[in-house]
Amino acid sequence: MIEYRALTVRQPWAGAIAHQNKRVENRSWKLPAKHHGTRLLIHAAAQPDRDAFVYGPNLDVYSAIVAVATVKESHWTSDGTCCGPWGFENTHHWVLSDVTALSEPIQGVKGRLGIWTPDTSLVNAVDAQLLLRTTTERAAA
Repeated sequence: MIEYRALTVRQPWAGAIAHQNKRVENRSWKLPAKHHGTRLLIHAAAQPDRDAFVYGPNLDVYSAIVAVATVKESHWTSDGTCCGPWGFENTHHWVLSDVTALSEPIQGVKGRLGIWTPDTSLVNAVDAQLLLRTTTERAAA
């Protein structure tokens, strides 16, 4: 079983990670070294970022796990240009890879500040969706 951690991200940013090409998460704090390479459950917070201007489908899911991603690296940037249109200036950029959107968001999940450890039932629900997706993709190939 893969060991997961979780990160709460406000909408529309969580949806942009899951369903668009947002592959950087902007944070005011440095990613702890022990979390480089960690598989993160992307949790859509209960409240939106009212200052964000991102449009598209699937950006209106709240209090739910919407995707899984790997934190590939982390770096500081003063100008924000290193990570395309999603990178903010004067922040730590957490670069994400292997992003997989869940076909059905796992609703009713309460988030937390920082990187948090999801409970076993949540991990099992995520693993079940990922296994079903892999099985379906193999059958279609």
